[in-house]
Amino acid sequence: MTKERLTSQKQIILDYLKSVKTHPSAEEIFLKVKKKLPRISRGTVYRILDNFKEKSEVQAIPVKGVAHFDGDTVPHAHFICTKCHHIFDIFDVCRKCNIIKHKRTKVGKITNYQIYFYGLCKHCSKK
Repeated sequence: MTKERLTSQKQIILDYLKSVKTHPSAEEIFLKVKKKLPRISRGTVYRILDNFKEKSEVQAIPVKGVAHFDGDTVPHAHFICTKCHHIFDIFDVCRKCNIIKHKRTKVGKITNYQIYFYGLCKHCSKK
C-alpha cells in the first residue's frame, strides 16, 4: 500500500484547520485558503476535506445541513448552540464515561466516537 502524497494544497488546508478553534465550514476554509493559494478551486478544497475526513485526519461536524471541520482529532465531544450555531469543544466530559474509558461494548471495540451536545451557549442564554 502506497502512502498518499501530502501536496502543498493539502498541507496548507490541514495547517489552517489545526491552527483554528472555530470549526469552519468548507466554504470558510476555501475563502481563507484562497488568500494563500489564489488559483485553488472550490472543488479541490471540498475533495481534500472529504479525503481528510475519510482518513480521520479531520472531524466533520454537521450543523443545519452544513459540515464544519475540526483539525483536532483527539477524541472529544462538541457542544452546538441551537440559537447561534457556534460549536464548542468539550474535552473532559466524555473521558469519564465508563464505556469510552474501557473502549468496549457488547457489540465490539470502540476505536473512535463523535458526541454532540445541543443547547444554548452562555452568550445566547443571557439574551
